[in-house]
Amino acid sequence: MEKVQNVSQSMEVLELRTYRDLQYVRSMETLMRSLDARLRAADGSVSAKSFQELKDRMTELLPLSSVLEQYKADTRTIVRLREEVRNLSGNLAAIQEEMGAYGYEDLQQRVMALEARLHACAQKLGCGKLTGVSNPITIRAMGSRFGSWMTDTMAPSADSRVWYMDGYYKGRRVLEFRTLGDFIKGQNFIQHLLPQPWAGTGHVVYNGSLFYNKYQSNVVVKYHFRSRSVLVQRSLPGAGYNNTFPYSWGGFSDMDFMVDESGLWAVYTTNQNAGNIVVSRLDPHTLEVVRSWDTGYPKRSAGEAFMICGVLYVTNSHLAGAKVYFAYFTNTSSYEYTDVPFHNQYSHISMLDYNPRERALYTWNNGHQVLYNVTLFHVISTAGDP
Repeated sequence: MEKVQNVSQSMEVLELRTYRDLQYVRSMETLMRSLDARLRAADGSVSAKSFQELKDRMTELLPLSSVLEQYKADTRTIVRLREEVRNLSGNLAAIQEEMGAYGYEDLQQRVMALEARLHACAQKLGCGKLTGVSNPITIRAMGSRFGSWMTDTMAPSADSRVWYMDGYYKGRRVLEFRTLGDFIKGQNFIQHLLPQPWAGTGHVVYNGSLFYNKYQSNVVVKYHFRSRSVLVQRSLPGAGYNNTFPYSWGGFSDMDFMVDESGLWAVYTTNQNAGNIVVSRLDPHTLEVVRSWDTGYPKRSAGEAFMICGVLYVTNSHLAGAKVYFAYFTNTSSYEYTDVPFHNQYSHISMLDYNPRERALYTWNNGHQVLYNVTLFHVISTAGDP
């Protein structure tokens, strides 16, 4: 029920944003028609300079026509999605009322069917292309120059625990704060002592477990917080480690784990890929590689990287003046160079990770824990789209 409510709330936000954008683009359509009429009516009485200015203005506005059609289609899609969520809510309520009338297997199948439909709705809603990064929001200044902090990307909205890991090698101590407010105040936390030390700062918490690189190895470790045990560990085939292929800032950052809207990822490099970034989709249960892509981008030239909607975004530096410079699209196995600036306030980023639940970038910047909000250009997929 909570998942359905979250999707419903996300739809309301998206609908409002799409409506506002639609009004803006429609006003541009009116302006385009006016300019077109003026161009058609232009004769010898119009100076060459004025005529050229009109043509230039018209050329600038022409791309908006396709955007307008997309927004019109998106609005119709949102109406259909809203009805789908209503149906999901009704079916879920019916299951709750009839719990006693169903056997476990039958009930489980119905819930799984609902989850599949809900996932289909969420996939249509959530994704977009990165177009902007907000000004930094400093949460706290704590720890050394290098480290990692995060929340669980799969936790329900009521779960706001924060995990904190200071340092970039041989560490074993993970602090778990009850809420973000507790993290800011430095109170109400428990300590986890990992059975094996970590390397780098590319850790991620996903569905109650910590995924990290075991020190001096290319082994991925999945540590479950509730049971305080390692559920599985596995070598990442061919992955460099021990500062063989780190990001530009070093720090044993050979292996970087990420979670976006579509699941768990690993970013690393192998000798076979000549030092270029490899991005692999991982099975979160077994840690086996599902599929890999060679991005062609040299890892030592990257400051940091993060995944949003199946797209790997790479910064060109970890120092002041850094920007999001490169994007690799796993759905098409293609790339493009980008120019998305962001303010590197404390001049030394050693961890940069996207949280799809909060639509925010988590950063460790020279001993400061910092958040950035992101702006995504949303194109809602419809049935039959690739």
